[in-house]
Amino acid sequence: MRDIITEIWQTARRNKLRTTLTGFAVAWGIFMIIVLLGAGNGLINATMKMSGDFLTNSMEAFGGQTSKAYNGLSEGRYIQLDTKDLSATESEFKNHIDEVGACYYFSSIVSNGEQYMNMQIAGVYPIHTKIIKEHLVCGRFINEIDQKEHRKVLVLSDKQAKELEPKDYKTLLGRFVKVGNFSFKVVGIYKNRGDGESNAYSAYSSIKRIFGANSRSLGNIEFTFHGLTTEEANEAFEKDYRRRLNANHQAHPEDERAIWLWNNYTQSLTMENGIAVIHTFLWVIGLFTLLSGIVGVSNIMLITVKERTHEFGIRKAIGAKPWSILRLIITESVIITTFFGYFGMLLGVLANEYMDATLGHEVTDLGVEKITLFVNPTVGLDVCFEATMVMVIAGTIAGLIPAYKASRIRPIEALRAD
Repeated sequence: MRDIITEIWQTARRNKLRTTLTGFAVAWGIFMIIVLLGAGNGLINATMKMSGDFLTNSMEAFGGQTSKAYNGLSEGRYIQLDTKDLSATESEFKNHIDEVGACYYFSSIVSNGEQYMNMQIAGVYPIHTKIIKEHLVCGRFINEIDQKEHRKVLVLSDKQAKELEPKDYKTLLGRFVKVGNFSFKVVGIYKNRGDGESNAYSAYSSIKRIFGANSRSLGNIEFTFHGLTTEEANEAFEKDYRRRLNANHQAHPEDERAIWLWNNYTQSLTMENGIAVIHTFLWVIGLFTLLSGIVGVSNIMLITVKERTHEFGIRKAIGAKPWSILRLIITESVIITTFFGYFGMLLGVLANEYMDATLGHEVTDLGVEKITLFVNPTVGLDVCFEATMVMVIAGTIAGLIPAYKASRIRPIEALRAD
């Protein structure tokens, strides 16, 4: 075996360009599939992280603007959800709806001594923190007692808390801050998503009574549901629910713009389909890249056999058996493919680590909030080794055909070959 390796090394040194081209084809194929899969995993992980903060079986209803004339009323009327809509949601859809709540948003100056900032405050039911999962730094979220007793409590993001108390924002917990002219007790601080602005939270009953008493608008309705496990079932439910709320506002039953619905279940289905398409696309591109490397190895091996036809003829003339020639070519193919495949794998892993250190921490501003588009853009070592082994096996198979031809050639024919 040592003699074979020595001979392969000498052959590679005499044919540097050919060996380099073969190695480049192998290394490039491995490198590209690892980088592509790493980038795809980064996008998928970021998408899954964002979707993981929202309860899948939940829905939110918003008032919209009518797009159809109905019952003598013209189109273009603005619809505001009210208590009739909340009551219908709670009582008429119990076969699917579990918990129901509402959100009322407004902006106000919040101050702590000399520190102040303008922030959007959301009056919510306790269910809101089940639908949109906020990660607590300290304290708690809004609870049922806050809602029932109309407590003036406030849950801030850590970014908001740092603005109001720059020295040690956690000391705000349990203290009172001014919301307009009213004192609210800070009962919780949660981690801000990205670098964008987030809402402060308070009990819906308190916010609506103090700041929204003169408004007929209920705000938005949100609820959790069960039993809607297919896209068709969700579409049928949305159609019935929208028709019922449209009736409360004398809007056309089929007017989809009068009431807007945001369904986290159908959104998650769309996201999963998109992820599957991305994953499949990346694998297809990666496999074609590997295929180009395999074709490169096969072509180089054919050239190698043709260039060494005289040598193989002499070997057979002095007694070399077909198996020894076959073994020589296959071993050369395996060694070159393995060495350069491993080199390409290392470069691919390093490229993924570089992406993780740069793009993995880069935040994109979407206006409403800032998000990370890449999260852990890497692939597992198992995928790296599997891709390398695929190339090694394919390179070996690619070398079999020319090796078999070389082992079968007659010495006289080999010596006469150009």
